[in-house]
Amino acid sequence: MKNYFPSQLENTSIPWKNNTTILGILNEPGIHRTIMLDYDALHSWADRHWESSIIPSLSEFISIEALSPGFEPEWGRKGELQGTIDLFCKWVEEQNLDGCSMATLSLEGRTPILIINIEGTAPGEVLFYSHLDKQPSKPWLWSEGLSPLKAVRRDPWLFGRGSVDDGYGGYLCISAIKALQEHDLKHPSATFLIETCEESGSYDLPAYLDAYAEHLGNPDLVVVMDSGGPDYDRIWTTDALRGLIHGTLSVRVSHEGVHSGMAGGAIPSSFRIARILLDRIEDSKTGKILIPSFHTDIDQSLESSARDIAGVVGDRIWADLPVVDTLAPQSGDVAQMLLDVNWRPALSVIGADGLPPVQTAGNVLRTNTDLALSVRLPPGVDSEQALIELTEILESDPPYGAEVRFIAHPPADGFKAPPLPNNVSTALKEAAIALTDSPPYPTWVGGTIPFMAMMQAKYPSAAFLCTGASGPGNNAHGPDEKLHIPAAKRLTAVIAAVTRAVGI
Repeated sequence: MKNYFPSQLENTSIPWKNNTTILGILNEPGIHRTIMLDYDALHSWADRHWESSIIPSLSEFISIEALSPGFEPEWGRKGELQGTIDLFCKWVEEQNLDGCSMATLSLEGRTPILIINIEGTAPGEVLFYSHLDKQPSKPWLWSEGLSPLKAVRRDPWLFGRGSVDDGYGGYLCISAIKALQEHDLKHPSATFLIETCEESGSYDLPAYLDAYAEHLGNPDLVVVMDSGGPDYDRIWTTDALRGLIHGTLSVRVSHEGVHSGMAGGAIPSSFRIARILLDRIEDSKTGKILIPSFHTDIDQSLESSARDIAGVVGDRIWADLPVVDTLAPQSGDVAQMLLDVNWRPALSVIGADGLPPVQTAGNVLRTNTDLALSVRLPPGVDSEQALIELTEILESDPPYGAEVRFIAHPPADGFKAPPLPNNVSTALKEAAIALTDSPPYPTWVGGTIPFMAMMQAKYPSAAFLCTGASGPGNNAHGPDEKLHIPAAKRLTAVIAAVTRAVGI
């Protein structure tokens, strides 16, 4: 049922309950209007909508493997990336949104994208970003009764590959606009950019940003639903993301395997050579990256912010990680741990080739060792220059004259968010307090969202809100990936409130 303020406010109808907060003031000649939002009503609506509409469609999405092109060269032939777009479009059509139009775009040889435009009924423009491609699943690592390609609900979780990264994002943001329309609340124009190459570094996205710039408008606010925070009790915003270099270090020493008893000690081990090369970039005793240009200055402000976040999350940042009982962290100080995983560079070996399984390994010297490297870079480090430097360090003067190559994916810069405008910041704070009894908390995420840096360069005057329902135990990219359903429902109401504020 529609509830109206007195007659002079008849154009701003809203539901009215106890949990109501002043969103803004509008002044017209002779009229003083106060616009309020009922967060309980928005949250209740989101709860019902998730149960009746989002979860069924999101469950279908989970059943589509939809590997990112970096993991599936035959993505075009398989058609699963397009299949996720088709599924999402079907769901959007069912929402019966006012002023909605959609276009699936496919540049030759590139993964498809979806652009959705919803006409605004208030000033301002908001651009929402999400992605539908996924990481490999490794089903044998999932717990009993769970499968990466079968949605399983065990409250408060929805299990399945792509549930939290980032299948839910588009559903949530579309639903935020629908919530406003359902409650007769005006909203700015909304554009949704949904890609299918994010898990491979979004290397197809720049071409689309150039080719279809006119369809993306000039946003006042960019909302990215691909992040989260250290707990599910608060609304967290991501103020910084690390950049990424992802590539393969290949060391080759021979053309065929040789008996280790005959040549061991004569032919240098490809694995040992790889170790020597890694020692050029990392202190193996401490994990410190040895390349000075890969570091950024950690000033007193960052140190203070780290202590503030540490005061909220405490020892959970380590306790929630699925480590073996005897493992100790690289740093026992929580604040320093936060800086380590967000503002300092780090090297991880995330894959290997040339190594036979232990069960079938014979006494044969291997021809090669290939290591997949992930190098995280702090915000502010130029990833292109870092890649050039890293490649030179790894390939120059190879030990024993071995064949050494480092082949990398396109690198990604990190991201540091500018301050939110007052209207958006106020709306975010009020919604968070109303729904969580706590203000929103800024945090950092050590991962990489290449889109953020791309869009910040393209729209330097836009504000950025990077948030999401990700949190402890969600296992994005890993076994038993899962979405925290209550957090997603609550965030739907928050995003609705924030979007509403852009046009005020």
